[in-house]
Amino acid sequence: MKVLIPPRNRRLGTVDYLGIIGLVGLLVARYIPVARLIPFWGCVLRQRTGWPCLGCGLTRVADRVAHFNFVGAWEANPLGTVAALLFALAAVAMVLHLVFAMPIPEVQLTPREWHLFQVAMPVIIVVNYAYVVVKTRFPHWLL
Repeated sequence: MKVLIPPRNRRLGTVDYLGIIGLVGLLVARYIPVARLIPFWGCVLRQRTGWPCLGCGLTRVADRVAHFNFVGAWEANPLGTVAALLFALAAVAMVLHLVFAMPIPEVQLTPREWHLFQVAMPVIIVVNYAYVVVKTRFPHWLL
């Protein structure tokens, strides 16, 4: 893995775009009660079958992270909590980059590291989904 530090600049890059998305998402989660305002909000799969989808709990995660309830967010969806915190980190990096021209390091993975990442992510997603299923369908297993 190589970490490259570019010269000071204010050019928009990937981290800046992710930071904008994260900032908007967390501000919406903080100040707009989406789940209460929209009558049809909810997981259709879970409503019809009782089984959660891959994204079940992400609205609760965004709401809880925006209100600094990290334990509650983790209980709703651990991988979603990690993603929300990475979006928040990207928002902080975006502000520092655009306001103070702080360079954002660029990470370059070797082919082997990239392959490991491609193998690990589906495993992490499956383990996270298994946790969400057990948490919603069989909560007594977690006692």
